[in-house]
Amino acid sequence: MFIHIGNGNVIRSQDVIAIIDYHFISSSTIMEEMVNATKKQKKLIGPTVDTKSVMITKDIIYYSTLSVSTLKKRASMISTISKLDDFSDEVEEA
Repeated sequence: MFIHIGNGNVIRSQDVIAIIDYHFISSSTIMEEMVNATKKQKKLIGPTVDTKSVMITKDIIYYSTLSVSTLKKRASMISTISKLDDFSDEVEEA
């Protein structure tokens, strides 16, 4: 499944390693180093203005203007949808 993370970016839900509040990046030296290294490799995508959250995947870091809670809801909706049974064949037969 996919998650729309705002700003025209859509990522595969299985690629998400972490969703972090943007303000926590500056409170951790390790996180700052990781973001700076990713920037140098040109693997940082998204707006640098009004950033609220950071999505970390294996290869790319995405900045998003959506909040962590909004992204979490979207990710959990996908999880819920994927667990639903498919009754489309039964509806068509009726």
